[in-house]
Amino acid sequence: MKQTDFDFKRIAQGYKERPFLHKQVIEQFQNDIAKQIFSHGLDIGCGAGLSAKALRQICNHVTGADISSEMIEVAKEVCEYAQGYEFIVSSAEKIPAIKEGYDIATAAGVIQWVEQEPFLQNLKNIVNPGGYVVIYDFCISDQMKANEAYTSWWHDAYLKAFPKPFRNEEIWTDKDVRKYGFSILKQVQYEMEYEFDRNAFIKFMMIQSNVNAKIEGEGRGEKQVREWFETTLTPIFGNEKKILIFKGYSWYLQNMADR
Repeated sequence: MKQTDFDFKRIAQGYKERPFLHKQVIEQFQNDIAKQIFSHGLDIGCGAGLSAKALRQICNHVTGADISSEMIEVAKEVCEYAQGYEFIVSSAEKIPAIKEGYDIATAAGVIQWVEQEPFLQNLKNIVNPGGYVVIYDFCISDQMKANEAYTSWWHDAYLKAFPKPFRNEEIWTDKDVRKYGFSILKQVQYEMEYEFDRNAFIKFMMIQSNVNAKIEGEGRGEKQVREWFETTLTPIFGNEKKILIFKGYSWYLQNMADR
């Protein structure tokens, strides 16, 4: 699906209600690498602002950058137009430097869509020596606590109706980043839990990339798609809340240039 087929306005409104699991990712970075407050942080591909909001917990000032102006407007709303934020429209590969340099940069769900060489070259130019880059992503999985019927639904119904589009899921190595002056300090995988009722889960699933590919790329009606989820998920959820399992990863990079 081409980016021109992507309804940023609709997706941005959906993104702002995504689970705020980004907060746990940043807390894990603190536990694993650095328990400190940074001066200037950069959130690359900030989307609807949840990742910028999480980064702000450990930074005095955060710049959020996204290629979509619609996403930026929602991000400002999510971050409550508060002090300590700035938002710019920019591709990940062309984010401009600031005079102070960035002490830490985060990129949540971004690297599948970037051009690796110009992305890393630009990071080298805008992240301070000794600064950190946290690349991370998490997604809903085929697991629900104590409910095997959900796993069957995932594989036998959901993925058949909404096949996953191609995305570059290559795992970067230290060799990949070393020539740009970075070192990979650690790569971790984890699971996180989040509780949904049926309606909240359907809203969340309506903004998944493979569902969006059918809505935007193939013209399947939103109402039709929502009804499909209602019909197939009602036997699994009923009127109860369920705990879903998210799976994710974080890569911690550091700019090893002379300080």
